[in-house]
Amino acid sequence: MQANVGTIDRVLRIVVGLVLIGLAATGRVGVWGWIGVLPLLTGIVSVCPAYSILGVKTCASPKSHSK
Repeated sequence: MQANVGTIDRVLRIVVGLVLIGLAATGRVGVWGWIGVLPLLTGIVSVCPAYSILGVKTCASPKSHSK
């Protein structure tokens, strides 16, 4: 799979994922907090299946070397 999640997007996904998981683990939010696993994983692997379906890409595209 080709990466479609940019650097800022990755950092935000990882932070939000960790916060939600932490809140769920400490009992501050309900079971729904474990949904934080999804943004955490997509941030780690830099691929979002929803972005692929919608044709969205937040990472920089490689520059062509044509003259």
